[in-house]
Amino acid sequence: MSCWQTIQDYAFRSIGYGERLLPRSDFTLCEQFTLIGSGLIWNIYFGACALALGFFLATLVAMGKASDRPWIRRPADWFIFVFRGSPLFIQFFLAYFFFIQLKSVSGFFDPFTSAWAGALVVLFFNTSAYAGEIFYGALRSVPKGDLEAADAYGLAGWTKFRRVTWPTMLRLAWPSYTNEAIFLFHATTLVFFAGFPAFQQRGDALYYANYFATKTFNPFIPYPIVAFYFILLTLAVIMGFGLVNRRLNRHLAPQQRPKLKYRPQLIR
Repeated sequence: MSCWQTIQDYAFRSIGYGERLLPRSDFTLCEQFTLIGSGLIWNIYFGACALALGFFLATLVAMGKASDRPWIRRPADWFIFVFRGSPLFIQFFLAYFFFIQLKSVSGFFDPFTSAWAGALVVLFFNTSAYAGEIFYGALRSVPKGDLEAADAYGLAGWTKFRRVTWPTMLRLAWPSYTNEAIFLFHATTLVFFAGFPAFQQRGDALYYANYFATKTFNPFIPYPIVAFYFILLTLAVIMGFGLVNRRLNRHLAPQQRPKLKYRPQLIR
């Protein structure tokens, strides 16, 4: 089988298109690159959806933590504390057990016992907590001069927040939020180790890497392939967030615009 035929057969296998059976022996480098790349689709799905949904919840959590009303501030504080204070892997485990119990009560929760929905919920809440703390710090760092200028122009309430507070908060938080986005995509590999099952052997990148490592007893080929794909994914995230950062700072002179720099988070 040629490499092109392998790509046609397995490029989208992780989402249900192509060959149903995995190769059993005589694994080629092309098969490993193709199948692991196919599984990366799920990692991108987890990361992109969790970021897109978590961005809005993180904004609400940051606003809640900055509120003067205790009945709003304390739930936001506890939400951030719980999801930042507990390991992500334990959150996966507890969520799977919780959804299993709810499934026995109502069939509505049946999809949440699978990785595509249940693991996404965990990642959504986790990144919302981390991003919420980032946005809260940026919200507290908004220059008072900007707020006073908004008051002088007669801006108040939602208009003031939408036109002054929120854009300034995003500009201040964006570099740190970019690092959180990168870490989130890396954290999607933990879905493989969680209790959420992959549907019909349609797993993520680490699922296929583990399959090849188990069959060949050689982890030094599939796992570096996973690392290679995630390095490319990280570069794509940096480029995408860099474009947004340029948009947020478009009012500044080119030499004054802050540039994004990737800083690996060795300890989170």
